[in-house]
Amino acid sequence: MIDIQDVSKRYGKFLANDSISLTVNSGELTVLLGPNGAGKSTLIKSVCGLLRFSGTITVGGYDNRSADAKRLLGYVPEMPVLYPMLTVYEHLEFIAKAYRLSDWQPTADELLRRFELDDKTMKLGKELSKGMQQKVSVCCALLPQPKAVVLDEPLVGLDPHGIREIKSVIADLKSSGCALLISTHMIESVEENWDSTYIMKGGKVAAVCHRGEFPHGQTLEDIYFAITEGGEDA
Repeated sequence: MIDIQDVSKRYGKFLANDSISLTVNSGELTVLLGPNGAGKSTLIKSVCGLLRFSGTITVGGYDNRSADAKRLLGYVPEMPVLYPMLTVYEHLEFIAKAYRLSDWQPTADELLRRFELDDKTMKLGKELSKGMQQKVSVCCALLPQPKAVVLDEPLVGLDPHGIREIKSVIADLKSSGCALLISTHMIESVEENWDSTYIMKGGKVAAVCHRGEFPHGQTLEDIYFAITEGGEDA
């Protein structure tokens, strides 16, 4: 569903992503794991069509910058950016109109209830806490019922209920056949449902791990720290 082939991204002389290739199939949860500055967010933004890059990225077989690809893709950024003078409900209404959704209100109401925002629908974006803004961002991403979802550090700033619901939503999306690509530096946030993990360091993929295929009884945490702190590549 999400196919990334030989993607590189430079900021001037700095190489943020170096020839990265990976594929996320429907019903799979793929994790980009690495410390801050490893290049995870740069790759996420490239996938979502927010940055220019070399290489190819497709979503559902469509070029990621095309309208067809964007209809299939939901994106939750690390830092939510809401319109300060739109209410919570108006944000969802805006997304519904942008995607030309019909009969979207029941889905919107269920998302708001699930994230405990149903009593805050008339609050303006500028009145919301960071955690509430993150929840609204998730609701907006999921309203069109995308076939692929990209989440950049999705648990940062959330309260315990929000964390629980995000994890529950991720599990539900995976079981429904959605392709999921998650960037994080917190191993514990993804340990329950991941299928493949790409450990990034210095803009490169230093190791690829598949659930159930660890050598010599190693854990994902063992491999991660060996690479990010021990200077090894796997």
